[in-house]
Parts: sequence; C-alpha cells; structure tokens
Amino acid sequence: MSAVFAWPQRVYYQHTDAGGVVFHAHYLNFMENARTELLQSLGFDPGVLLREHQVFFVVHSATLAFRRPALLNDMLAVTAEVKRATRARLVFGQQVRRGDEVLVEAEITIACTDPQAHKPIPVPAAIFRRFEQQNTGAPAAEPAMQVAEKEPIR
Repeated sequence: MSAVFAWPQRVYYQHTDAGGVVFHAHYLNFMENARTELLQSLGFDPGVLLREHQVFFVVHSATLAFRRPALLNDMLAVTAEVKRATRARLVFGQQVRRGDEVLVEAEITIACTDPQAHKPIPVPAAIFRRFEQQNTGAPAAEPAMQVAEKEPIR
C-alpha cells in the first residue's frame, strides 16, 4: 500500500473562533483542500473534470471526531486516503494532525454527480482504477494525466 497523501495547512486568524481555536467548520474546508489536492496530484484536474467531462464530486456524508483543538499559527498536515470505492462514491479516511498528534479524524463520503442533472453518475473508470491501484500497490497501467490531455475518462 502506498503512503497516505498529506497536505500542509497553516492556521490563520480567519480560521479561529472567539476562544482562539480553529472553528469546527474549518476542518471540513481543510479536508476538502486535501481531497482536491490528492486528485490534482494524481493528474485529475477538478476544473477539467467539471468543464470538459461533466463530472462533479459532492459531499454525501461526513462523520468527524474532534480529539484536540488546533491553535493559531499551528502547522497541520491534513491527510486524505480512499478507503472504499463504489460505483458512484468514494469513501475517504481523513485526519488533521499536528506533528504526530491526531486532532480530528473523519470519514467523508463523496458522490460523483452530473453537474446539470444533480444526479449520481459512475465514478470515471480512470479515477476508480487509479485509487484501486493506489490501495493495492499495483503499478499504474495508464498515465494519470489522461484527463488533462482530454482523453476519455468514463
């Protein structure tokens, strides 16, 4: 199995509440950023997916467990790992960490949708295969950049 993707996130004033800790809703933003950057790192540009392939991911469900607060100017690592994939959904395990300390743990399920019809559609085969390869450690059978090159993704 490959290493878990992590995205750095510094805590700014805008993220904190009156108590001086990160407001709970910002953790969802941090996790969204990490999922987006994970897709981007695999060669799948979310803008291209939307504009050229009519593929849009939306949060279907989210379960978060808050362990400890993040504080102003903390440097965090936000992880994103696909735990399960179904025909139209990806289930991510995510953490927000400060060093070795887990601050927040989450399971986020995203659904693949048609942006005009707002109905579920299958996760594009290239994305599904890429996460399957990532989780099994199998070598990639095709380049991840195929979306950027406007090749078919379904």
